[in-house]
Amino acid sequence: MSGRPVPCSPGEIGSLFLFERLTPEQLGRLCREGRVEQFEPGPVYTEGDPATCFYVMIEGTVVLSRRIGAEDVEVSRTSQRGVYGGAMQAYLGDRVRQAYNNSMRVTVPTRFFVLPAPVFAEIMRSWFPMAVHLLEGLFFGSKSVQAAIGQRERLLALGSLSAGLTHELNNPAAAAVRATSSLRERVARMRRKLALLAEGPFSRDALASLIEIQERTAERVAKAPVLGPLEASDREDALADWLEDHGIEEGWRLAPVFVQAGLDADWLERVASTVDREILGGAVGWLNYTIETELLMNEIEDATTRVSQLVDAAKQYTQLDRAPFRVVDVHQLLDSTLLMLSGKLGPHIEVVRRYDRTLPSLPGYPAELNQVWTNLIDNAVAAMTGESGGGTLTVRTERDGELALVEFGDTGPGVPTEIRERIFDPFFTTKPVGSGTGLGLDISRRIVVDKHHGTLRLESVPGDTRFQVRLPLSAGTEPGGAESPPETPEESA
Repeated sequence: MSGRPVPCSPGEIGSLFLFERLTPEQLGRLCREGRVEQFEPGPVYTEGDPATCFYVMIEGTVVLSRRIGAEDVEVSRTSQRGVYGGAMQAYLGDRVRQAYNNSMRVTVPTRFFVLPAPVFAEIMRSWFPMAVHLLEGLFFGSKSVQAAIGQRERLLALGSLSAGLTHELNNPAAAAVRATSSLRERVARMRRKLALLAEGPFSRDALASLIEIQERTAERVAKAPVLGPLEASDREDALADWLEDHGIEEGWRLAPVFVQAGLDADWLERVASTVDREILGGAVGWLNYTIETELLMNEIEDATTRVSQLVDAAKQYTQLDRAPFRVVDVHQLLDSTLLMLSGKLGPHIEVVRRYDRTLPSLPGYPAELNQVWTNLIDNAVAAMTGESGGGTLTVRTERDGELALVEFGDTGPGVPTEIRERIFDPFFTTKPVGSGTGLGLDISRRIVVDKHHGTLRLESVPGDTRFQVRLPLSAGTEPGGAESPPETPEESA
């Protein structure tokens, strides 16, 4: 986009604060190699387009905006002479992507001094060589530091998650080992009991009936209802009485096992009608081993299923076997992150899920979104583990027009008003020394805003702090473009 050419006056250019210390010869060169243009109200340049020019406002009013989702959000509006924008980093050449990192428009007829990007780069390098070296070092040094500490942040998060995952995996694995050991013992006892039964005075039909009862017993174990403590206690008392009445020793020990398997006195009557009274104790003992074996196998199945779920959650969280950018179910990402962080959440933090299940899938980078969820949940947990030692974490989703809202709320003390504007700044942290890098929220903001064209906002009062992430439901712009460099104060004036 270009405006109408107007004469360039070295004297007027020299009155702008950027150029006020230049020599007449330097001002003359600026007017020869640059130009003055007048723009009517409307756009000057558009975010994401190749950065071809450096603009310095002589008079008028400029508005700078950033693309967030499907909207252009105004970030500054000024009429101050000398504000500048455009090809700010042309002096870096092709070492960085040369694109406008915001959009500029004017609201009244506005004059700019316009310098082509190659000329701006050459003048910077020839007139200010030391300054250029310092700026280059600052720019790339800052990038390197942020990349290194960002990697450290991810490694710290991975270490925390690994510790939590190890703890979560250890419980079902240990349970499976214990159950397997007990199962081996029970099977050995059942073999010995079967040998004793085989030596007893069983008819062929009676033995077949007993085996049929064994099969039906195993089926009942699989379908056993979960009883409340009071009801379970009543049934145990009734079964213990039945066993005692029928001369079976240690009925108090067998009764809880039978109740857990869903058996009652009527079922044991069927067993009693099948065998002679003198071997009833052996038959009941054999069924007890059958029940214990089934219960142990159920325990092993539950434990190994839990291990499998944790492994699936780890795969879902890391997205190692998935495409980097794809359409994802945000609820699956949230659930996998919560499961991975369950060890950190602990028993004192209640997790409430308020999901809008009608929310459609959305395009994004799932592994990086999981990193955002991790950072926000970690902050919420840290806020609630102070004096109170616990609280409620509420994870809520809903549709907000063409955006998906993902909200993380906590019942901590809140974010003080005086630091709210700084919490997204790199390296700013309220955690004790050594407990945080201060990059969690900065990384989250970059992932949400720069890579997904969404927004990340904070609302906080004591007892109710909410981080709200809004993500586009459709890929209206090319995903994952090069990261925009930070704005200068003059650009955002």
